Amino acid sequence: MSVLYEDRAEILGEYITRTGATVRAVAKVFKVSKSTVHKDVTQKLRKNNPALYSEVKKVLEKNKSERHIRGGMATRRKYKGE
Repeated sequence: MSVLYEDRAEILGEYITRTGATVRAVAKVFKVSKSTVHKDVTQKLRKNNPALYSEVKKVLEKNKSERHIRGGMATRRKYKGE
């Protein structure tokens, strides 16, 4: 999925707010690195679209607070053989 560089930050931000996806999941969908996603939605989006940035920030903070739960579930699935 090729996205214009200028529009990428807003497209990624809209996707995150719509789906609640993690940075890792967004990077996989848009075929860019996690670093690129994070930089776009924190630095570029803050400057270009502050309203969308505040919505994205809420989702990222929620995902960060739940990170340890997802990690524990992944470990559980690994050892259960799922």
